[in-house]
Amino acid sequence: MIKRHSVLIGVTISLLFLVIAISIYPGGTYQDKNTVGFDWTKNFISNLFGAKALNGAENPSRIWAFLGMFFLPLSYAIFFISMSKKLPEKNAANILKYASAANIICMFLIVTFLHDLMLNISITLFWTCIIVVTVFIFKTKLVFFKFFCVLCLIIFYFGIYLWATNNWAWLPTMQKLNFINSTLLILGLEYFTKQEDFADIKLKKHKVPAVSREQ
Repeated sequence: MIKRHSVLIGVTISLLFLVIAISIYPGGTYQDKNTVGFDWTKNFISNLFGAKALNGAENPSRIWAFLGMFFLPLSYAIFFISMSKKLPEKNAANILKYASAANIICMFLIVTFLHDLMLNISITLFWTCIIVVTVFIFKTKLVFFKFFCVLCLIIFYFGIYLWATNNWAWLPTMQKLNFINSTLLILGLEYFTKQEDFADIKLKKHKVPAVSREQ
């Protein structure tokens, strides 16, 4: 039972820790250092990891954010490893396994002075895995997940656009929307896809056209 629901359990524990961290965050945003508490539309999740909050106060949410960040990449890695077993292509399966394992290390290091570098690497690894999964989803009959994968990718790239254009007004909101959508996608794929959904891909790949023996 625990193994079957390990992704959901890990994500739930992570979210509980992050909610606690958010609820006790002292305050301050990049726009206004004097705000009180965590503003969902102006604060980034990364603000929870500082030794001091943006308003200069000691940050008691830090330890809870660390705990949340411990379980989250671990949950994602469990999902991608599970998903790799459903895919018929060995190289794609290896990408999911090794990239998700590397992402665990990067996610841990995000809370250090290497934040910017590790964040960029982590995002690249995570979304590479999502794109690989999306490619194979499009080869199945899972119509709902085809739309869901595309939606998540659109939101992700829109967030990249906001970051590239320095649109800080919408970026914190998009960060959370991106997190929610990608997590729901992962849980949906975990519970509502199975190896048989990808079986036809393998059959088509190995199908050899008949050759007439007549000369």
